[in-house]
Amino acid sequence: MRHPAAIVLLLVLTGCAVRPVDPLTGAMSGESGGSTLAAEDRGAAYAQANCAGCHAVGLSGESPLPAAPHFRDLGQRYRVDDLAEAFAEGINTGHAAMPEFVMSTEENSDLIAYLKSIQTPSGN
Repeated sequence: MRHPAAIVLLLVLTGCAVRPVDPLTGAMSGESGGSTLAAEDRGAAYAQANCAGCHAVGLSGESPLPAAPHFRDLGQRYRVDDLAEAFAEGINTGHAAMPEFVMSTEENSDLIAYLKSIQTPSGN
Protein backbone atom coordinates (compact mmCIF):
# COMPACT_ATOMS: atom_id res chain seq x y z
CA MET A 1 0.00 0.00 0.00
CA ARG A 2 3.00 2.30 0.05
CA HIS A 3 2.93 2.86 -3.70
CA PRO A 4 -0.48 4.63 -3.96
CA ALA A 5 0.48 6.93 -1.09
CA ALA A 6 3.82 7.67 -2.72
CA ILE A 7 2.10 8.55 -6.01
CA VAL A 8 -0.32 10.93 -4.27
CA LEU A 9 2.55 12.54 -2.38
CA LEU A 10 4.52 12.93 -5.62
CA LEU A 11 1.54 14.56 -7.35
CA VAL A 12 1.03 16.98 -4.48
CA LEU A 13 4.70 17.90 -4.31
CA THR A 14 4.95 18.50 -8.07
CA GLY A 15 1.81 20.64 -8.19
CA CYS A 16 -0.17 18.12 -10.22
CA ALA A 17 -2.82 17.50 -7.59
CA VAL A 18 -6.36 17.76 -8.81
CA ARG A 19 -8.01 21.04 -7.81
CA PRO A 20 -11.68 21.90 -8.28
CA VAL A 21 -12.58 24.25 -11.12
CA ASP A 22 -14.83 27.27 -10.56
CA PRO A 23 -17.77 26.74 -12.98
CA LEU A 24 -18.27 30.47 -13.48
CA THR A 25 -14.72 31.49 -14.30
CA GLY A 26 -13.14 28.23 -15.40
CA ALA A 27 -10.23 28.91 -13.04
CA MET A 28 -8.87 26.24 -10.75
CA SER A 29 -9.35 26.92 -7.07
CA GLY A 30 -6.36 28.69 -5.61
CA GLU A 31 -5.40 30.26 -8.94
CA SER A 32 -4.82 33.94 -9.08
CA GLY A 33 -5.20 35.97 -12.22
CA GLY A 34 -7.50 35.67 -15.18
CA SER A 35 -9.97 33.09 -16.27
CA THR A 36 -9.03 29.99 -18.23
CA LEU A 37 -12.20 30.29 -20.33
CA ALA A 38 -11.72 31.42 -23.91
CA ALA A 39 -12.48 35.04 -24.74
CA GLU A 40 -15.44 33.95 -26.88
CA ASP A 41 -16.94 32.06 -23.94
CA ARG A 42 -16.51 35.00 -21.58
CA GLY A 43 -18.00 37.29 -24.25
CA ALA A 44 -20.96 34.95 -24.68
CA ALA A 45 -21.54 34.98 -20.92
CA TYR A 46 -21.33 38.79 -20.87
CA ALA A 47 -23.80 39.08 -23.76
CA GLN A 48 -26.20 36.66 -22.10
CA ALA A 49 -26.06 38.50 -18.78
CA ASN A 50 -26.20 42.06 -20.11
CA CYS A 51 -27.70 42.09 -23.59
CA ALA A 52 -30.05 39.12 -24.03
CA GLY A 53 -32.97 40.95 -22.44
CA CYS A 54 -33.35 42.87 -25.72
CA HIS A 55 -31.06 41.26 -28.33
CA ALA A 56 -30.86 37.79 -29.83
CA VAL A 57 -27.30 37.06 -28.71
CA GLY A 58 -26.89 33.53 -30.11
CA LEU A 59 -26.71 31.84 -33.48
CA SER A 60 -30.50 31.63 -33.73
CA GLY A 61 -33.66 33.07 -32.29
CA GLU A 62 -35.41 36.40 -32.35
CA SER A 63 -34.62 39.45 -30.27
CA PRO A 64 -37.01 39.89 -27.32
CA LEU A 65 -37.23 43.55 -28.39
CA PRO A 66 -38.07 43.41 -32.12
CA ALA A 67 -36.17 46.62 -32.92
CA ALA A 68 -32.95 45.28 -31.33
CA PRO A 69 -30.62 43.79 -33.95
CA HIS A 70 -29.52 40.17 -33.73
CA PHE A 71 -25.90 39.99 -32.59
CA ARG A 72 -25.18 37.36 -35.27
CA ASP A 73 -26.07 39.92 -37.98
CA LEU A 74 -24.14 42.94 -36.69
CA GLY A 75 -21.33 42.25 -39.18
CA GLN A 76 -23.75 42.94 -42.03
CA ARG A 77 -24.27 46.49 -40.74
CA TYR A 78 -20.96 47.32 -39.06
CA ARG A 79 -17.33 46.23 -39.07
CA VAL A 80 -17.32 44.24 -35.81
CA ASP A 81 -13.82 45.42 -34.85
CA ASP A 82 -15.08 49.02 -35.06
CA LEU A 83 -17.70 48.28 -32.41
CA ALA A 84 -14.92 47.99 -29.81
CA GLU A 85 -14.46 51.76 -29.86
CA ALA A 86 -18.19 52.36 -29.43
CA PHE A 87 -18.27 49.89 -26.54
CA ALA A 88 -15.23 51.56 -24.94
CA GLU A 89 -16.91 54.96 -25.09
CA GLY A 90 -20.22 53.63 -23.77
CA ILE A 91 -23.02 53.12 -26.23
CA ASN A 92 -25.70 55.78 -26.06
CA THR A 93 -28.14 55.39 -28.93
CA GLY A 94 -30.49 58.22 -28.15
CA HIS A 95 -33.58 56.11 -27.49
CA ALA A 96 -34.96 55.20 -24.09
CA ALA A 97 -34.97 51.42 -24.62
CA MET A 98 -31.18 51.16 -24.98
CA PRO A 99 -29.41 51.85 -21.69
CA GLU A 100 -26.05 53.56 -21.64
CA PHE A 101 -23.38 51.18 -20.40
CA VAL A 102 -19.64 51.04 -19.86
CA MET A 103 -17.55 47.87 -19.84
CA SER A 104 -13.99 47.01 -18.87
CA THR A 105 -11.28 46.60 -21.49
CA GLU A 106 -11.35 42.83 -20.99
CA GLU A 107 -15.15 42.66 -21.29
CA ASN A 108 -14.93 44.74 -24.46
CA SER A 109 -12.32 42.43 -26.01
CA ASP A 110 -14.26 39.34 -24.96
CA LEU A 111 -17.53 40.64 -26.41
CA ILE A 112 -15.83 41.53 -29.71
CA ALA A 113 -14.27 38.04 -29.86
CA TYR A 114 -17.69 36.51 -29.28
CA LEU A 115 -19.39 38.71 -31.87
CA LYS A 116 -16.76 37.76 -34.47
CA SER A 117 -17.35 34.08 -33.71
CA ILE A 118 -21.10 34.18 -34.41
CA GLN A 119 -21.42 36.40 -37.49
CA THR A 120 -23.58 35.08 -40.32
CA PRO A 121 -22.47 35.52 -43.93
CA SER A 122 -23.84 38.66 -45.59
CA GLY A 123 -25.13 36.75 -48.62
CA ASN A 124 -23.13 38.86 -51.08
